[in-house]
Amino acid sequence: QVQLVESGGGLVQPGGSLRLSCAASSFIFSSYFMNWYRQAPGKERELVASITSVSSSASYVDSVKGRFTISRDNAKNVVYLQMNSLKLEDTAVYYCNAHLRPGWSGINDYWGQGTQVTVSS
Repeated sequence: QVQLVESGGGLVQPGGSLRLSCAASSFIFSSYFMNWYRQAPGKERELVASITSVSSSASYVDSVKGRFTISRDNAKNVVYLQMNSLKLEDTAVYYCNAHLRPGWSGINDYWGQGTQVTVSS
């Protein structure tokens, strides 16, 4: 079945690093832009990073610019979120999202199950 599978979350000290991975089916990966969202307790879900399909053009929310890097491996159908210099406020559940490319036919969005990232001293 079509699905997104996330991994890489965990507990890390402030200033540390984690790399999140999102494995997608080939159907999703060829037809969708890939995004990372996060949601902290009591807060709304926030778009953290996005990457396009053909050009691999990346964008980020201001709070993570210079610290996070999104990338995709088209051969393996995997999207990564490299998180460096982690801060306490980065603590959240991180979700992988696939958004249908403009002009393509299919389901608009798929979501992963979420992976917990906790930054604590």
